[in-house]
Amino acid sequence: MSTDKTIVLVTGANSGIGLETIIALSKSSPNYHLLLGARSLDKGNAALAQIQSIHNNQLLSPITPIQLDVTSLPTIESTKAYLASTFGRLDVLIQNAGVIVTHPCHTLENLRTTFETNVFGAKVVTDELTPLLQKSTNARVIYVSSEQGSITLRLDPEYPYKDVPGTEYKMSKAALNMLAACHRYDFRKWGGKVTSFNPGWCVTNLTGETGRKMRIEGGARSAEDPAKALVTILEGKRDKEAWEDSGILDLDAGVHPW
Repeated sequence: MSTDKTIVLVTGANSGIGLETIIALSKSSPNYHLLLGARSLDKGNAALAQIQSIHNNQLLSPITPIQLDVTSLPTIESTKAYLASTFGRLDVLIQNAGVIVTHPCHTLENLRTTFETNVFGAKVVTDELTPLLQKSTNARVIYVSSEQGSITLRLDPEYPYKDVPGTEYKMSKAALNMLAACHRYDFRKWGGKVTSFNPGWCVTNLTGETGRKMRIEGGARSAEDPAKALVTILEGKRDKEAWEDSGILDLDAGVHPW
């Protein structure tokens, strides 16, 4: 099935940046087979139905929903088995799944919940799927991170977002950036490419409906903006920035310091 196409898996793709990335990639070219990762098949199928109802005539690449909860090893293993039996490889892995804890809870619960998805899940998914990435002739992994995880910017008194709260989230993104750096170094041995991507402050469901309204009222960008940036990256238009320059790739241009 579609073995001549570029096989792209996007985690957390039933809403927000992940959803818009699936849409943008499908509209951009018929040369992808897009796997819409969602925590449940119901959510994945609902997302696909939404996409088709709005964009059906503009979709060029096929989209397949799959159940992939990055905190659930059985769904990770079933995804690996599906990819192996259906395509025999994976060309692009966009690790978009992420959380911010907004409900009141103990710091320990916050840390465990945040790191479980943002760091542990990302590491396990990539590790499990690496053998399939190694079968690609152009394997690429993109970690959707945040400039909020930059240690350099955190200590810069001129950084405009220095007072944004969320220590646990920032810690998780700093860890994710280190994961991206480690994988970039390690994957070079077999030709894989890895980058960490800053999507900017945009409208998503990351902080729930209240947070979504706050972002809209605060002038946050559309999730379509980072999605379009991801398309240009996969089209090879930012290769040096994405795969060679050291830092967190920004959606607009250049890189942020680690």
